[in-house]
Amino acid sequence: MALLEIENLRVSYGQVEVLHGISLHVDEGEIVTLLGANGAGKSTTLLSVSRLVNPTEGRIVFDGIDLLKHPSHEIVGFGVAQAPEGRRVFGTMTVEENLMLGAFLVKDEPRKVKTLRWIYELFPRLHERREQMAGTLSGGEQQMLAIGRALMAQPRLLLLDEPSLGLAPLLVKSIFKTVRRISDNGVTVLLVEQNARAALKLASRGYVMEVGRMVMEDSARNLLANPSVREAYLGG
Repeated sequence: MALLEIENLRVSYGQVEVLHGISLHVDEGEIVTLLGANGAGKSTTLLSVSRLVNPTEGRIVFDGIDLLKHPSHEIVGFGVAQAPEGRRVFGTMTVEENLMLGAFLVKDEPRKVKTLRWIYELFPRLHERREQMAGTLSGGEQQMLAIGRALMAQPRLLLLDEPSLGLAPLLVKSIFKTVRRISDNGVTVLLVEQNARAALKLASRGYVMEVGRMVMEDSARNLLANPSVREAYLGG
């Protein structure tokens, strides 16, 4: 059953339409990846789900709830959290303060502590650095923190935007392994990722976007084997 359904979504920035009626779905428990070149509309799609941009047309339904009728803070409360592109951590706050900001809607204190403990198990480096200012972390550590902060909201759906951007290959491998563990823990994932090969090895299904349109949908295995996908995104 679809946890997230997007139908005929259109988004404009000023007079320029950047999403031209896209549709997709994400079933509960899946990892689904959005592939495409820069400017294809992948990040705009995630921002629309979080209601950080306002679509001009279409529907976004999460677990039966029409998200376009609700502001972004309510959407977090429904169980949708986003780790944005570029990490955007609060540099003058500690690692743990950043994490606790992600739990601003969680009222159950024992559950909050349990989630924090789980995040430190996922990312032991964050536990080591928990009293350190976030602005002094490496890029990889800041990415871990951005994902951890999103998970503190205890989401059912995690929106991940370019988690491997600018990271060394070993760190990329580590981040993707952790995303698998997050999925195994019951969190559904919609992933935007430039590293198409790594994303398709992780995901169950994928969509390919080109200049604001969906041009392909298939299983991750089939997309990995597709000659046009290989040529455009996987280096032949």
